[in-house]
Amino acid sequence: MAVAKMQRISIAGNMKELDAVTEICGQSSVFHPDKNVDLGESAKRFHVLAEENPYDAMLKRFEETLGLVSKKPKIKYNTKLLSMETADIKAYVDNLYERFVKIKNARTNVLRMIEIAEEEISHLQHFVGLNVNLQEIFNTKLIKVRFGAIPKRNHAILENNYRDDPYVQFFTCTVDKEWVWGMYLAPLEQEYKIDKIFAKLHFKRLRLRSFSGTPTEILEQLTLEAEESKKHLKEINSRIKEGWEAEREKCACVYLWLKQKTVCFSIRRFAYRHGMSFALSGWVPKRDADKITGGLKSLSSVEFELSWPDLDDGDAEPPIKLQNNRFSKPYEFFVGMYGLPNYKEMDPTLLVSILFTVLFGIMFADLGQGLCVALFGFFYMWKKRRMAVGRILVPCGISACVFGTIFGSVFGFEHALNPLYHLLGFADKPINVMDSETVIYIILAAVIIGFICVSIAMLINIVTSMHRRHWTRALFGANGIAALVFYWALVIGAVSPMVGGRVLLTTPYVLCLIVLPLVLMFFQEPLGSLVERHPEKPEKWGSYLVQSFFELFEMLLSLLSNTVSFLRIGAFVLVHSGMMMMVMILCEMAGPSGSIGYIAMAVFGNIFVTVLETLLVCIHVLRLNYYEMFSRFYDGGGTPYEPVDIFS
Repeated sequence: MAVAKMQRISIAGNMKELDAVTEICGQSSVFHPDKNVDLGESAKRFHVLAEENPYDAMLKRFEETLGLVSKKPKIKYNTKLLSMETADIKAYVDNLYERFVKIKNARTNVLRMIEIAEEEISHLQHFVGLNVNLQEIFNTKLIKVRFGAIPKRNHAILENNYRDDPYVQFFTCTVDKEWVWGMYLAPLEQEYKIDKIFAKLHFKRLRLRSFSGTPTEILEQLTLEAEESKKHLKEINSRIKEGWEAEREKCACVYLWLKQKTVCFSIRRFAYRHGMSFALSGWVPKRDADKITGGLKSLSSVEFELSWPDLDDGDAEPPIKLQNNRFSKPYEFFVGMYGLPNYKEMDPTLLVSILFTVLFGIMFADLGQGLCVALFGFFYMWKKRRMAVGRILVPCGISACVFGTIFGSVFGFEHALNPLYHLLGFADKPINVMDSETVIYIILAAVIIGFICVSIAMLINIVTSMHRRHWTRALFGANGIAALVFYWALVIGAVSPMVGGRVLLTTPYVLCLIVLPLVLMFFQEPLGSLVERHPEKPEKWGSYLVQSFFELFEMLLSLLSNTVSFLRIGAFVLVHSGMMMMVMILCEMAGPSGSIGYIAMAVFGNIFVTVLETLLVCIHVLRLNYYEMFSRFYDGGGTPYEPVDIFS
């Protein structure tokens, strides 16, 4: 597809209508503000508006208010915009904040009470067998009491080593898998010594509050307290829910009002002021210009002008908005990773979408695994996680299914589709990847694909360079017409004896179609300057000739390496079949067909191969697009189109 045509909109008028202008621009959701305003001779008299946004603090306060009860209003395009004054909105936000703070604090206190009660219950459960009033124990003045647990292995050491010591005695209450829970007593004069002994035994101490009653009685009391606190928490949650339901619609309206005022006021920092006049500039897509101009016409003091950018005259480059169909749009993610195109450059998204999908399918040809990739990409990565790459995996998985059907592979079972082929009139599957003769054709097909892709990249470079009037690059550059003629002539001349039995590499053929293009590329700078009508000669012919020689040599190596790089397509076809063959061998080693071991190995092997190859194939296909294709025609460096949008 193409880059959307952008128009610069220049707006000027009286300061009293600037707010109305910013609201029109903000509500349109298509205005991309720009500081590059052409003010002409009066530029020195204008200054940038440096104002603090009065709505920003209010919006943050409102968002903080709703965060207290973990709520967020949903703004829809049909949400009503309030006609309230700023003071009324501020009073509403402050009142709502005070109400929600009280509820939040009450809820926090109750949750803390529940947490403390449950923690103490979990501690006291270990001492249920202790039929002693805890308050009486803690009130003793000559003895210190320590509640806690000792690891089982250390408890055995305690019993063996300190059995005869009357001061080192541990009273066991309960025992679990790892710990022995209980208490020990330490007379004041022996406190330091006994604590040191138990510390070496890794005694884990629990600091219990001074309760009144036995552990069993206290547990009953704490359980009742926890239940009461939970009932109170339920009441508070009900109050929050009821309060939110009552305020939901108004909160959405207030949130929309604050968002609109904040976003629209932010446009003012792109405006320039002189006296009581202002000037504002930005970009809008040509097809969406009416969304702004219609509202501006209703303002009496406001004038505006739509103009096309003249990049040749030094105008600033417009922001880039890509326009692609539903199939290609997900692949804008990959284009954005490399860099958006320039305004006069071709959008490569359609090319990437076709090449990436087809090459992925060829290199990952398996009907069953491809279906799993498509379903995983759609339901998990896109629907659940909202990952952009999930939408790309869907067509890629379908492509893998198509080529998997042609290659006859279903989860590594190479003969599962034989009944289908028999119905279609085939004696066997159309392409047997592991056949020795097929391997040669797969390698040749990969080279042919490489030749076609490199040629397409060079053709795109020629067209886009002519469109941008870069005649040197289009005619004599490393990816221009001369290079394309040389590339085709060399490949056709080398292949013709093997295909048609006719030798084309005659002297006239070599001189006109191979040598002449090389000479033109060698002298591309002086020839290009002649074509562009500003003749220039190299300052030093010696250094120029050396530099041109190495540049030409680099170009020849690049053509060869880029074409050969596509051999990875054939290599991955063979690698996939080889890996699945190994999985099938491991399945047979795990047990007979249909056994648990066979099925488990088949499932594990397919998961491993699917995950590994999906990652590797994506990386290598992306590399083919970036380095073998983009490097020949694509400059990138465009600025993304980011319109002011209240609903973003």
